[in-house]
Amino acid sequence: MTFPHTLPDPEIQPEFYADIPVKRLVAWVADMIVIIVICVLIVPLTAFTGIFFFPFLVLVVGFAYRVVTLANGSATWGMRLVAIEMRATDGTRFDLSKALLHTLGYSISFTLPILQFISIVLMLTSARAQGLTDHMMGTVAINRAARY
Repeated sequence: MTFPHTLPDPEIQPEFYADIPVKRLVAWVADMIVIIVICVLIVPLTAFTGIFFFPFLVLVVGFAYRVVTLANGSATWGMRLVAIEMRATDGTRFDLSKALLHTLGYSISFTLPILQFISIVLMLTSARAQGLTDHMMGTVAINRAARY
């Protein structure tokens, strides 16, 4: 069976994977800034009790933010800022289920430092710059500017 779309080959089309680890780091920092700003805006709506559970609020808002933005454009706002987007195994954009699973995998690997370390090493050493969750799901981050 052949798919109408496939992922770009890193050997033939390396421009799709150029600088992906650095761009993902910049995107993560930008996304965290957005998430924290959203949380700060939410705290007054909780009668300032949100201050007492701010880390939990950041986790919940961050999870929802990632799922919604990945499902609606296959990229978070930070990813859009650095012109990368996530793609599934067959080259298609993320839908809600893929966004949810990817965010869940990201969240689990982020809570366990060894998994996060493995993910970073994989991003820096694999041909498609895939993290641990990407390897498990068969997803990749590609440069949006190098459209195919």
